[in-house]
Amino acid sequence: MRSLFTLLPEAVTSASLDSKDAILGHLAGLFASVYDLDSANVKDSLVAREELGSTGFGRCIAIPHARIENLHRPVAAFIRLASPVDFDSADGQPIDLVFGLLSPVGAGATHLHALAAISRMMRDERMHAGLLDATSPEALYSLLSNVIDRDAA
Repeated sequence: MRSLFTLLPEAVTSASLDSKDAILGHLAGLFASVYDLDSANVKDSLVAREELGSTGFGRCIAIPHARIENLHRPVAAFIRLASPVDFDSADGQPIDLVFGLLSPVGAGATHLHALAAISRMMRDERMHAGLLDATSPEALYSLLSNVIDRDAA
């Protein structure tokens, strides 16, 4: 069985960002450069979704997500923040981990299943600690891809 979404090594990074808008802009740029998407369209889609309610779901984690045109399969990107940033999260806590997801407009249940899989992965205490302790983007990707590959098997 294949994974619910694609996460490429180049889409995993650490960054020093200071606001929700900066995070969404950086995430849009990451999606654009790695998956050959239009950065402005991605950011507009992520911002529109945030206007419906924060994707900061608590425990210092946000999962900004959107559905966009001209995408054939769900794709993901990950940012570990250098320091916590306010994201209007449900629990009021600032975030330090950002797991972005973009899905095709017609993805329906696939989008929801991918969000659920990301949420489960991010709620795992050992995973959360490992992501905070990882020393490089390569180490972050290794942690994430091991779980993604295991869950797809």
